[in-house]
Amino acid sequence: MKPFKPHKGIVVPLDRINVDTDQIIPKQFLKLIERTGFGQYLFHDWRFHADGSPRTDFVLNQQRYHCGTVLLARANFGCGSSREHAAWALLDYGFRVLIAPSYADIFYSNCFKNGILPITLDAAVVHELFEEVVGNEGYSVQVELANQAIRKPNGGEIHFEIDQFRKKCLVEGLDDISLTLQHEEKIRAHEKKLHPFQLIDIKR
Repeated sequence: MKPFKPHKGIVVPLDRINVDTDQIIPKQFLKLIERTGFGQYLFHDWRFHADGSPRTDFVLNQQRYHCGTVLLARANFGCGSSREHAAWALLDYGFRVLIAPSYADIFYSNCFKNGILPITLDAAVVHELFEEVVGNEGYSVQVELANQAIRKPNGGEIHFEIDQFRKKCLVEGLDDISLTLQHEEKIRAHEKKLHPFQLIDIKR
């Protein structure tokens, strides 16, 4: 997992509440065996008509947001099923930061495990951001995880709270496997006691 560095990106406003994981990545696209390749199917049923043509009224199909990497959403984002593919699809599409008033618990956890920073802000602050983004084409922010701050184009700052362990994992690029390998010597010693003649290669 790539370490999270200060990130500057155009903000994409997805003005919908209760966006569930089946809308983020519909179930018919869960057949890929790798974590990559899901970005093309992100919000598929909202992005495309039945014949495959793009829906011009959907935010991701609007030219001003084509290079967006910060997704602004409403409350309860990522609800529904617990599929980790939702985080994979968002990351593969190019989103590195999410901003919303609240998230579904499992989805929230999956974001951190895959290198996405889900920022939680008060609903009133999120609403103000929506107005600023929609009213100013090319609206971008710089997100500094180390300082827990969002820097706006006008020079203003929004500070956010985050669990310090999760912050450390993102800053250092540590996923579950990387965290486990930090204890490799202890694991090997334990395995040697249990299986003195059969050491397990935990890196395989």
